[in-house]
Amino acid sequence: MQGLFHEDAAFCRFSVPVEALAKELTFSVTDDIHPLCKIAAAELQQYLQQQQDWTHNFGLSANGEGAVIGKMFGVLVVRNSRQELGYLAAFSGKLAGGNHHHRFVPPIFDGVADGGFLNAGMTRLTAINTEIKALEQGNDNGSTEKIATLKALRKEHSIALQRKIFDQYHFMNKTGGTKSLVDIFEQQGYRQPPAGAGECAAPKLLQYAFHRKMEPLALAEFWWGLSPKSATWKHGHFYAPCKEKCAAILTHMLAAN
Repeated sequence: MQGLFHEDAAFCRFSVPVEALAKELTFSVTDDIHPLCKIAAAELQQYLQQQQDWTHNFGLSANGEGAVIGKMFGVLVVRNSRQELGYLAAFSGKLAGGNHHHRFVPPIFDGVADGGFLNAGMTRLTAINTEIKALEQGNDNGSTEKIATLKALRKEHSIALQRKIFDQYHFMNKTGGTKSLVDIFEQQGYRQPPAGAGECAAPKLLQYAFHRKMEPLALAEFWWGLSPKSATWKHGHFYAPCKEKCAAILTHMLAAN
């Protein structure tokens, strides 16, 4: 999906003078939030409060419709190929049911694209589940073997579909080298990547920057909205990239070779 975006599609310029804050800044992933990231995050949060481009229920308003889904957002301060200072923004997973929104970098892989294999695969899984449910509710003693066969087919199909999804993710490092998601996690001792790996904000931001020859300067992620678990995430608070899904990917992306 990278080809759909020209260099400045997601590049945001700061609304205030900030060049002095970028002097001698060397990129690293730390728990310390650089002042430039705080400014970028504040500008993004103002946009989230005022935008009318899409509707997503973060749980911050009594008028919200549908399920409450808080989101992790990320900002990456960069210097582009014209040596201009600015920042990129990303969200984890999908936002408002989609992957592509103005002001945000695109996903590594767009699983909800029309005509994609994922939609067809999920349709097939739904059909299998429907058939299993119908047999289970039919009270037919002769259907036990068929149900077992369908459940085995469902498991096989689900594993194959997940593997095919993982195969779509390839990550560039800062020197231009590329590795697949599967290779990255296997080299870290995992049997397979965890579900949702590659969908977090930090890898999206670095991928976009590296593809467009932008120099990363500082990274920060913050939670926006109510937490799906009572005290897991707090609205507006900053958090380091997650270890389960991001650590292995970021280790590759920031490697010198």
